[in-house]
Amino acid sequence: MLTACLTFAAMAALLTITPGVDTMLVLRSTVAGGRRTGVLASAGVITGLMCWALTSAVGLTALLAASRIAFDALRIAGACYLLWLGGRALWNARRRSQDISESAETQTSSVAAFRTGLTSNLLNPKVGVFYMSLLPQFIPDGASVFWTSMLFAAIHAAEGLLWLALVVGAATAARRALTRPAVKRRLQQLTGVAFIGFGLRLAIDH
Repeated sequence: MLTACLTFAAMAALLTITPGVDTMLVLRSTVAGGRRTGVLASAGVITGLMCWALTSAVGLTALLAASRIAFDALRIAGACYLLWLGGRALWNARRRSQDISESAETQTSSVAAFRTGLTSNLLNPKVGVFYMSLLPQFIPDGASVFWTSMLFAAIHAAEGLLWLALVVGAATAARRALTRPAVKRRLQQLTGVAFIGFGLRLAIDH
């Protein structure tokens, strides 16, 4: 079991540090709203991961993977959400500096940050398919599928929390420079383009 845990942890760590939607969301939330907002966005992301892990462990994700219509519906919904986030970021970047600051502060409240992290994760069917298709390959023969799956999910969540905590810490340290009006505008544009890119990739990826 120890070998299986270490092998899975190594694989999950590589996936965790690969730049993606979660990292971009937490980075943007921290710069716009501060450390607390970034932490809550991270909590939303990890909550989403654990929800997918639980549904996968009880077999519900198998239905999603088997149904092309259900998978595509969730995939399109997730893509639309990311496109909306990206479009909103680009729209905010067009505003005056003061408007950008006020808008960012409003949109990155504690509840909104958690909700955004949770929603973006739950609307990504690839997370569920990952837990359903890849995670079982590391379960040793004779081990409980449910409890071993939840153990692996806890390992993945712990690595995600550690990585996102590093992102929050780095963004907080650089927040003074990143919140300058010109830099903030560029950051809004960068995150907007990134979210739109992630959304388009999710929409066209089969």
